Amino acid sequence: MFFVGLDLHKNYSEFAIMDNDGRLIKHGRVENSLEDMSRFSNSLPLSTPIAMESSSTWYWSYKLLSERHVVSLSNPVKNKAIASAKVKTDKVDSIMLATLLRGGFLAESYVPPREIIELRELVRHRANLVRERTRIKNLIHSYLLMNNIHIDARPFTKEFMREFIKIEDVRIKSYLRLIDALNAEIHDASDIIVQRAKDNQELRLLMTIPGISYYSALLIASEIGEIDRFKDSSSLVAYAGLAPSSYSSGGRTCHGAITKQGSRMHSWIIVESARVASTHDPRLRLFYERVRSRR
Repeated sequence: MFFVGLDLHKNYSEFAIMDNDGRLIKHGRVENSLEDMSRFSNSLPLSTPIAMESSSTWYWSYKLLSERHVVSLSNPVKNKAIASAKVKTDKVDSIMLATLLRGGFLAESYVPPREIIELRELVRHRANLVRERTRIKNLIHSYLLMNNIHIDARPFTKEFMREFIKIEDVRIKSYLRLIDALNAEIHDASDIIVQRAKDNQELRLLMTIPGISYYSALLIASEIGEIDRFKDSSSLVAYAGLAPSSYSSGGRTCHGAITKQGSRMHSWIIVESARVASTHDPRLRLFYERVRSRR
């Protein structure tokens, strides 16, 4: 049996092929094209174990190679043998991936099913649109401050916009066109999200929790993936980065702030949902006020 380590880059990938005894059989480079990667896949025996490094280019090559082989996505944070290497080159990384895979020591990243990946990309797309709209609005605030212009209305309400559009400046017209376009795109993405959430029983169940709506339910579900992969709720909390950090030495244990590991999108939407829930649930409101008084 062969073991393959694949170090991915934007334009090419470095590979190392190792046998059962740990001997390096072949090392080389394959261009990141469908044709070349397919040729590389076909050159390997069926069901060859392959370890590839998680990067911005992993998805298409993972999808292609997994049609014929057993592909594992390496977790670069946990695979300290790679992250802390004194000599770090493409060749060294690909050999180390193959070595860890052969020895059974490869720490893997979770790869959700294709339908969950599509949902995840949908909610992240909407989040990016909203983030871009916020950036444009911040530019508008900067423009008003720079020119000492005061509008006596809550920002971006109808009253605010009526006064704002009276300003004769080419930048203002450009900002308004961008915001209108982003609003339309956000509206379209939101419609798709609402439809997906309505058709999913698990998402409707999530929305019974105070503070969670269509968007937050779909984001939470897509970031978690398959819930059956967690043995209990504590494992899920740890995966989400919401568990308190712990330090134990000499019989003394100290707990600190949350670890903040895992998906940043998931942690962000949980915090936002909790903030909204505190305005609707009396018990959460009391807890929120207690924490706020300390902070």
